[in-house]
Amino acid sequence: MRRTPAAVGSALFFAAAPGTVAVLIPWWITGWQPRAPFPVALMLPIRLVGALLILAGAVVLVHAFVRFVVEGFGTPVPVAPPERLVVGGFYRYVRNPMYVAIFSMIIGQAMLLGRSELLGYAAVVAVVVTAFVRWREEPLLRRRFGAEYDAYRAAVPGWLPRLRPHDP
Repeated sequence: MRRTPAAVGSALFFAAAPGTVAVLIPWWITGWQPRAPFPVALMLPIRLVGALLILAGAVVLVHAFVRFVVEGFGTPVPVAPPERLVVGGFYRYVRNPMYVAIFSMIIGQAMLLGRSELLGYAAVVAVVVTAFVRWREEPLLRRRFGAEYDAYRAAVPGWLPRLRPHDP
């Protein structure tokens, strides 16, 4: 796939999938209305950590989408998958940086807004995504990239990032 169509497809998918899961549904749940469930002295540090989690998640998410275009010559969209296995950037630390970023953004919103219902939502998203990765994505990647994916999977953890980047 050429880079321009890959970039357009990735941008549209970015708005539709992560945009819905990490922005639209949390807004629907909370209306972005903050609460103060902790003593005032704790709220500022909790909200700052939440804002940092949101920002870090957004950076990782955008970077991961860009990797699909520039390294994989494709998109994260299943109908236009990458031609090459994407193992650069944040993929050197964790196999699922997009999902980890989305979890970070939802948990960050829970902290920033003081809304525990977003933690419940994050747990539901984590269960669904973990099952999807295990039963759908990993078998597809194994079929598509074979031994290359098996070696990558053995070297890079799925959910908790490595401290040092993997150097294939």
